[in-house]
Amino acid sequence: MLPTKTLVLLYFGLFCCFLSFGQSEQEKQPIVTVLNEISSIHEVTFNYESGSLDAIYVIPPKTDWSLNAKIKNLESQTKLVFSKLGESIIAISKIVEICAYLQDAITQEKLSGATISSKTSYAVSDDNGYFEIALQSLEDIIQIRFLGYKTIERQAKFFSFESCETLGMIEHKENINTVTVKAYLVRGIDKTQEGSTVIDYEKFTLLPGLIESDVLQTVQALPGVNSVDETVSNINIRGGSHDQNLILWDDIKMYQSGHFFGLISSFNPSMTQSAKLINNGSDVSLTDGVSGTIHMTTKEQVQSDFSGNFDLNFINANLFANIPTGNKSSLQIAGRKSLDDLLRTPTYEVYFDRVTQDTEVADNATEVSNSNQNFDFYDTSLRWLYTPTDKDKIRLNFLLINNNLSFDETALLNNVLQTRESSVSQNSLVFGLNYQRQWSEHLSTVFSVYNTEYLLEAINANILQQQRFLQENSVSETGLRLEGLYNMDRFNFKLGYALVENEVVNLNDIDVPRFVRRDSEVLREHAGFGQIHFQNENNDFSAKVGVRVNYISEFNELIVEPRLNVRKAIGEHIEIEALGEFKHQNTSQIINFQNDFLGIEKRRWQLTDNDSIPILKSKQASIGILFKNKGWLLDAKAFYKTVDGITTQSQSFTTKYEFTRAKGSYDAYGAEFLLRKQFKNFDSWLSYSYIDNTYNFETLEGEFPSNFDITHSITFGSTYSNDTWKISAGLNYRTGKPTSIPIEGNEVLNNEVNFDAANSERLDNYLRIDASAMYKFKISNTFRSEIGVSVWNVSNKENIINQYYRINTDNQADQFSRFSLGLTTNAVIKLYF
Repeated sequence: MLPTKTLVLLYFGLFCCFLSFGQSEQEKQPIVTVLNEISSIHEVTFNYESGSLDAIYVIPPKTDWSLNAKIKNLESQTKLVFSKLGESIIAISKIVEICAYLQDAITQEKLSGATISSKTSYAVSDDNGYFEIALQSLEDIIQIRFLGYKTIERQAKFFSFESCETLGMIEHKENINTVTVKAYLVRGIDKTQEGSTVIDYEKFTLLPGLIESDVLQTVQALPGVNSVDETVSNINIRGGSHDQNLILWDDIKMYQSGHFFGLISSFNPSMTQSAKLINNGSDVSLTDGVSGTIHMTTKEQVQSDFSGNFDLNFINANLFANIPTGNKSSLQIAGRKSLDDLLRTPTYEVYFDRVTQDTEVADNATEVSNSNQNFDFYDTSLRWLYTPTDKDKIRLNFLLINNNLSFDETALLNNVLQTRESSVSQNSLVFGLNYQRQWSEHLSTVFSVYNTEYLLEAINANILQQQRFLQENSVSETGLRLEGLYNMDRFNFKLGYALVENEVVNLNDIDVPRFVRRDSEVLREHAGFGQIHFQNENNDFSAKVGVRVNYISEFNELIVEPRLNVRKAIGEHIEIEALGEFKHQNTSQIINFQNDFLGIEKRRWQLTDNDSIPILKSKQASIGILFKNKGWLLDAKAFYKTVDGITTQSQSFTTKYEFTRAKGSYDAYGAEFLLRKQFKNFDSWLSYSYIDNTYNFETLEGEFPSNFDITHSITFGSTYSNDTWKISAGLNYRTGKPTSIPIEGNEVLNNEVNFDAANSERLDNYLRIDASAMYKFKISNTFRSEIGVSVWNVSNKENIINQYYRINTDNQADQFSRFSLGLTTNAVIKLYF
């Protein structure tokens, strides 16, 4: 039995505890009452959901405490989160606790050591893949990372709160497209193991003269890529014409590539995440593009947070928004519109004059005057991503592109002033669906289907002859592709099937005298393809070998196309590569009449008839060596390419053979060199391309230089970039394109221009100096901004890009020239949110 003194002390202690407990219970008050008192004392407002604090009681903080001390006291008592939204507004929310188990989506293996983080919390998964994390808000974004697996991003509100759910993570494999050279030209332009060049616009810095992420302008900075007329609708890869390029937007073939009829890209820069240039050694899943492929892709991951940007420059305004539509899907919407309806800027005027020079829009007969010249363009992009399970991914794409130009022609006829409108429009409407399924650790499949509609239309009102001339060129293509991928140790296997149905319609409709001609062709092509890709354990040797077998049902034509891509590393600094491919394509762009579409866009798409317009077939081989060490990079390639089945109509003749129809081929061989040096925040480069590009038209003069024979091409540039500034400057120099001139002293013969040997002369050499700068800054935690300026053709050099001849009323040959853009400035402001 305890001593009496001990019992007294024990009873006294218990009494004090009960007394203290009773006093605490008596002192506790509803937290809403306490908050009201604090609000009146400190002149602040508390924001919280109605009824969310009704059952919470606290001991009121001392009245003489500071506001911060009172808030900390309440946080310790309740575990509520107090967040300042301004000087006098404080938001209150409850702590959100989340738990889950992480495992491999295929093998169900538990993933231990994964990192889970938000802005304020951090956790690591245990041996069972289990983690729990406390967040301040349901709007908080959680990032789950594990080495070798794709990162998961999800808002807290999309997790299960009833139980700890199981999350499957997908292994991230990059065996085929492993980057071998980072910052190939500048930061954000890399070279992959397969020999292609990839532009990642999330990392991209800046190139001379560019302030927008214009894909088709950016690729022209790479060796072997030119544009003889400075447009994105006439890109020449290793001497090929633009129609010989396969342009893909998320696996959808595009027949229209430019706004302003070729001066800027028609693909929204905010929607495009990356672009890949392939000029040889193509994957067997790719068809068409006998000269090269430009493959643009958008983001592949579902975005769990709302974001967007607004851009405004002297040409157009652009708005982009990423909208989460649940924890498994997101929607991306982008729209761009020209400013001509509101304001015609000096930059806009320069572009307009460049497009319309020496056309009916700018010049007309003496008796006819032009007025009310209106031009506008817009594009709208929509992309929906949905991941119903960790093994499935669905992508839906939609794109609308439109260019429209109109003007009035006015003349005095029979003492009556008459006005009629002429117009030309160019638009595309495309739709695509892509479904990917990961069946097991080794097996995956891809199914895609798309439809692309293209229409070029012009109404030419000849007011003097009271005539209306309607011209149309339309393309409707539907494609389907199914492929299976099997990964096994160091090998990757690919098997697939593709179906493409293409309809091309050309219409010429004249009302006086009445004439209508409508040509419509349809082709259906089936293809099966297979490929093996091997990569050794040391990752210093890889080989990709495949074959594509195509069958064109209308011609009963079977075309077999082997593909080869081999790379070998020699030590740490040297790599060699060998690439080869056979390719074909069934469409080309031709010129039927020099007044096609008012002279603005002369080329119209045409399907092969396997006779007068043959199937284009190419063979190409190249070898290369790459050296990299301590910021230096030297990349050298030699190539040979032959393309058979071209026609004079598809080669943009504007002098001799302008109206001749003949079939032939061209051979192109040459070399490309790139020297790049990285030094701290600088990237400097010098590239040189040599090409010998020769036509062979047996029914004409036999061999003579190609219209796209840019023998020597040199680019030099330097870009400086840090966290705030991006500054770039550089020059482009190349030899002038070949041209034909009349025989001196006998310029006209039988009322036609009497030309000397075809392409025996050249235009003046081309030189352009460009510069651009971007400055980025943070406005708030929610908004950041960039402003930039660019100057195109700093020296204002008058570069001749084309010339042609016409016989005047005195039976003499007059020479006409078309010029590139002169000094052109632009500015942009970008707001990110």
